[in-house]
Amino acid sequence: KLFFQKKKNLLHGYCGMAALLATLCVKPKYAHMDNDNYGRRITRCLECGDRILYGRTDKKFCCESCRQKHFYSTAKETRIFKRKVLAILSRNHEIFENLIREGKDSADLMELVLIGFVPWVITSYRRSGKHDEYNCFNIKYIMTRTRIYSIVKIRNLSVNLQAGMNTEDKQY
Repeated sequence: KLFFQKKKNLLHGYCGMAALLATLCVKPKYAHMDNDNYGRRITRCLECGDRILYGRTDKKFCCESCRQKHFYSTAKETRIFKRKVLAILSRNHEIFENLIREGKDSADLMELVLIGFVPWVITSYRRSGKHDEYNCFNIKYIMTRTRIYSIVKIRNLSVNLQAGMNTEDKQY
């Protein structure tokens, strides 16, 4: 009974809700806010941590430069991840191009991994009958646990690169 009374008391007021959420390991919606000595809400900047003394009560940043820094840093992680994935895909494509140039249509998976092939980074996947068909851009292959075979370059792959352009921008 004492446990439920404590929970009931925690539910009254913002501080009580924040304490309840903290006990449940859930981040409250306004984690960047705290209270001053007079019970008023004081907002802190998410980037630098300074107090925000003016503006809306749900304001998250003290100035435009802090807002830009915060969103730039979160977007930077995404850009780095994309760059790494594209580098791996380019390396895989280069390995397949070299195999096709040498006239090979199959290879041992471990040999490819030793020269830099990363098997779990692909551009598309399709289940075809009894085997799994993978693509690395315009190169199609079948992969088993130990071997990659049927490495084929797709010839008539047409991509409409002008699909996102305006009609005035298209070049004919």
